[in-house]
Amino acid sequence: MQQVESEIVALDEQQEESRLAVLASTGILDTPPEPGYDAITRLAADYFQADAVLLGFADESRFWIKSCWGELIRELPRDRSIFEMIVAQDGPLVVSDASQHPKLKDCLLPLRKGNPSSFASAPVRSREGKILGTLTIFSSSLRLITMDELRILESLAEMAAGQLELRQLRNSIHRQAPAQTLRPRRNSSAVWPRKPDLRHALEQRQFVLYYQPEINLFTRRIVGLEALIRWNHPERGIISPDDFIPLAEESGLILPIGDWGLAEACHQIQKWCSEDPDHRSLRVCVNLSARQFARHGLADQVDALLRRFGLTSRQLGLEMTESSLIPDMHTALEVLSSLRRLGVALLMDDFGTGYSSLNHLHTFPFDILKIDRSFVARMTEGEQPVQIVRTIVELARVLGMDVVAEGIETAEQYELLQKLGCHYGQGFLIARPMPAEAVTRLLNLSGRILPDPEAVEALCY
Repeated sequence: MQQVESEIVALDEQQEESRLAVLASTGILDTPPEPGYDAITRLAADYFQADAVLLGFADESRFWIKSCWGELIRELPRDRSIFEMIVAQDGPLVVSDASQHPKLKDCLLPLRKGNPSSFASAPVRSREGKILGTLTIFSSSLRLITMDELRILESLAEMAAGQLELRQLRNSIHRQAPAQTLRPRRNSSAVWPRKPDLRHALEQRQFVLYYQPEINLFTRRIVGLEALIRWNHPERGIISPDDFIPLAEESGLILPIGDWGLAEACHQIQKWCSEDPDHRSLRVCVNLSARQFARHGLADQVDALLRRFGLTSRQLGLEMTESSLIPDMHTALEVLSSLRRLGVALLMDDFGTGYSSLNHLHTFPFDILKIDRSFVARMTEGEQPVQIVRTIVELARVLGMDVVAEGIETAEQYELLQKLGCHYGQGFLIARPMPAEAVTRLLNLSGRILPDPEAVEALCY
C-alpha cells in the first residue's frame, strides 16, 4: 500500500506504542454510533455548510470512522488518510485548493461527487496530548477557511476529545468498581423521610426557597438568582433537597412541591420589584423537575403566574436538566417552543454531563447553558479540563447563547473562567444560597454590585 509522501515523518516506535496504549484505554474502536459524536459532526456540517464531515481515530493500520455526516464510511487505510499529515505537523491542516497540494495525490478524500476541492482538519488529542484522531470537514467547492472558523473547528475537536476522556473515565471506573450492595428504598418504613412526612411538610408550609446570586464575572453585578428549595423542618432544621427530592419524584409529590416553588419564586420577584423598581431587571431562575416538564399545560401555567404577579417574562428563567428532555423528545421540543414564545429564559442545567448534550444543544431552543460544576472543579487539574470548558464557551458563542459557570469555589477557577470569556457564574466563592431576606439586604446595601466574599458572609449569614 503506497505511503502518502516520504517526507511525512512517522511517529517513532516508542511514541506510537504510547499513543496506541492510550487509544486502547478509551475502547472507542469498533463501537456502535454514539449521539455525542454524531452531534459534533452535525454541528460542524451545519456551521461550515460542509459536504462531508468525518470524525475518526487511527490504530496501527486504519483510520476508523466513529461518526460521519454526508458519507457512509466505516474506515480508511491509515496511510492514505489525512491523519498522517496531521501527526506530521502536530496541528490543524487547512487546504483551500486540494488539487494543488502535492501531498494529497495518494490520499483518500471521500466525497460522493468526487474528490473535495477544499478541506480543513483538526487533531483530536488525548489528555496526555497524544493525537488519537481527527475531525475533518470537506467541501466540493474552493473555500477559504478563516482563522475564526479554524478555531471553531479546533473547539469541536476538543469537545470530541472531552467525550473521549469521559468514555475513558467510565471504562476505568467500570474496571475498578467493587460489587454494589442493594440500598434500601427511600420509602421503606426504616428510612426517613417517608411520603407522609413530605405531605405533612407541604400542608404545613415547611418548604422555603433559598436564592443563590449569579453575577457578571467582570463587573460583579448581580444579574440573576437561582431559586433552590429547602425543607425547614421544625425539629431537624434546614434539610438539603438531596435528602427529600428523590422521594418526592418517586411518590409523585414533586408536582405539588414544584408548583409551590414556581409560584413562591414569582411572588418573591413581585416583592423585590415593589421595594425597588431597579430590581425589575433581575431574573430569578427556577428548576423544573422531569415530571413538571412532561405535564401538559406548563406554558399556560407559567403564563398565568406571570399575569397573577404582574411580572414580565424576562424576569423568570426555567432550568431543566438533560434527563428531563430524553423520555419524549418531540413533546420536549413542543414544550420548550411554547415556553420560548412566552419569552421566559430557558436554561440547560448541568450541561456536559448528559450522554448526548451536544445533540440536545443543537436541537432545543435554549438561551443559556450552565456548565456543570464538575468541569469547573477540574479546571485547575490540567489543560484538558480547561479545553473542555473553553469549547463549551466557544460553542455557546457560535450558537448565540450565554453561559453560566456553576460551582465556582476558588479564585483560580474564577480567573480562568474570565480568561476563557465566560461572562457569568455562581458558586460558594461568590455567594452561598441564602434566604430571601438576606438577598433583600444584599440588594439594598450593595446596589446589585456584589462585594467581596468576606463582606457577603458578614452581610448575609
